[in-house]
Amino acid sequence: MKEKFIKSSIILIIGGALTKILGIIIRMVMSRVATIETISLYMLILPTFSLMMSISQLGFSKGVSKLVSEGKYKSKKILFSILPLSFFINITLTILLIFTSKFIANDLLHNSDAYLPILAISLVLPFDSLSSMLRGFFFGKEKMTPHVISHLSEQIVRLILMYMVIPLFKDKTTILATTALILINVLSELVSSLVLIFFLPKRFTIKKIDLKPDFSYLKSVLNISIPITTTRIIGTIGYFLEPIILTNVLLKLRYTNDFITIEYGIIVAFVMPILLLPSFFTTAISNAMFPIISREYAKRNILYIKNKLKQSIIFSLVIAIFFIIIINIFPSFLLNFFYKTKLGINYLRFLSPIFILYSLEAPLSAFLEATGNATKVMTDNLIGIIIKTIFLFILSFLKIGMYSLLISMIINIFIVTLRHIINIKKIIT
Repeated sequence: MKEKFIKSSIILIIGGALTKILGIIIRMVMSRVATIETISLYMLILPTFSLMMSISQLGFSKGVSKLVSEGKYKSKKILFSILPLSFFINITLTILLIFTSKFIANDLLHNSDAYLPILAISLVLPFDSLSSMLRGFFFGKEKMTPHVISHLSEQIVRLILMYMVIPLFKDKTTILATTALILINVLSELVSSLVLIFFLPKRFTIKKIDLKPDFSYLKSVLNISIPITTTRIIGTIGYFLEPIILTNVLLKLRYTNDFITIEYGIIVAFVMPILLLPSFFTTAISNAMFPIISREYAKRNILYIKNKLKQSIIFSLVIAIFFIIIINIFPSFLLNFFYKTKLGINYLRFLSPIFILYSLEAPLSAFLEATGNATKVMTDNLIGIIIKTIFLFILSFLKIGMYSLLISMIINIFIVTLRHIINIKKIIT
């Protein structure tokens, strides 16, 4: 069991590292083939994109993973029981975006250029949902290689398409270039799904009886996935509200629209990716830990899961501290190397210390979800987002520009991590 956990962690770390490197290369290519206006518009839309994806996935990945890992249910039946609901959700979201895209662009984001890219999001959602469910199946089986290869394939396709397609629109309009950035995800997610389907077991044959949903299976998945997806939706709603609050308040304080869009784009496109560099390690460790904790907690093996949690925390802290030191010593070099810019150095240094604490969120939340306490993760995040949003709104009136966003981020990370630790102590003591 220990060897399997280490092997899974190593595979995910290597895969995560390669995926992160490709992600960095993608952002480097984006910063070179797209204009700053295109990148800034894309980053302004990204919170809406993230929110739609969270709703579309409905946390099925973790629900499928947990049930498959416990071995009480037929794995194939789990997938086919949730497919009809997934299809219905995606159709509903598509209709919703058709009727609300103009409102979101014009009235919430105050940028009419965002209309067409937001509308294009609806084409990506079904493919993202399918790949998410299939990944959950392989995580439950503790088979990490298909997940890694699918992610790498997805990133490679995205990189190639970005390099080939975006220059075609660079000298035309920002709207078309940003829409193309969104639509590239259709093909990349499709490739990811096809790779995962290729890795399905040979005995994974589909019979007519398999296509009939089992509502008891669906109920079991929803009992797990709804709190998890609610947590993600809470986070993405907070993320979604960020540019809306900043735009509305700062415009009233006579900041220009260009300043808001570009400065927000710098934080989201340049600063945050660098600060999140260690996340592929912590996410890999958490993903490897999840099915093992689920299985062993069902057996009430508390001592074992406590040791696994301690290992995850130590690994996460060591990795985070190392990266944050590097970031603080070489901020200018990192920004110039990755994005050919020095914009955002002050933001990077201001935020970096709290991201040591942030590195604990992934293993702590994975532990809570694996032990059947996803509702506590949801509650912790809800409290954190509410407080963050309140502080963002209040601080924005102090005329400190984007630092109102950075300070509210710090408060959110501190509150959520502290509450996770308190809840875990109640479980393992």
